[in-house]
Amino acid sequence: MAAVTRALPVEEVSDAAIIEQSRRDPERFAAVFDRYYFQIHGFAAQRLGPSLADDIVAETFLIAFDRRDRYDVSREDARPWLYGIVANLIARHHRAEARWYRALSRTPLAQADDGHADQVAGRVDAEAHRAPLMAALAKIPSSHREVLLLVAWGGLSSEEAAGALGITGAAVRTRLHRARKILRASLNGAEPTMVERNG
Repeated sequence: MAAVTRALPVEEVSDAAIIEQSRRDPERFAAVFDRYYFQIHGFAAQRLGPSLADDIVAETFLIAFDRRDRYDVSREDARPWLYGIVANLIARHHRAEARWYRALSRTPLAQADDGHADQVAGRVDAEAHRAPLMAALAKIPSSHREVLLLVAWGGLSSEEAAGALGITGAAVRTRLHRARKILRASLNGAEPTMVERNG
């Protein structure tokens, strides 16, 4: 009697395995899309605004699908690969990104609705930090800003950011250090920790 093999639930299958399977069964790639769409979209929206993000993310996944045959399946996690694609697409829009940050630095956050006092206080605090932060981000050279935001907003490690951008780990650390230095100077010495998800 032959042993029955059960397929693992998609949540337990690595990205690399899904991508490898999608080479024979293209519909399998939808699992990668489902896993990472909202992360990639959120990253692009913070960088370029929601209207451009829709197009950029659609193009990101189209490119990823087209390049799945070249994906290095020894890399279990496809997140850095996807962030690399979206980062390259965003780089083509560096002027739009700088305009977006300048616009955000001039516009107030949406009004807090009536609710808990700590929610309102949090909004006021975020408002106080957002304008200078967005203005500071607009001043950082795009190659340095790319590294900073892949680490801060994308949640990538330095090694993952290096892989995503196709540069060395040393280059990532140098750019990250310089970006933080520019940010700190622009924020009058304040630690740039509020960069993390403060969009």
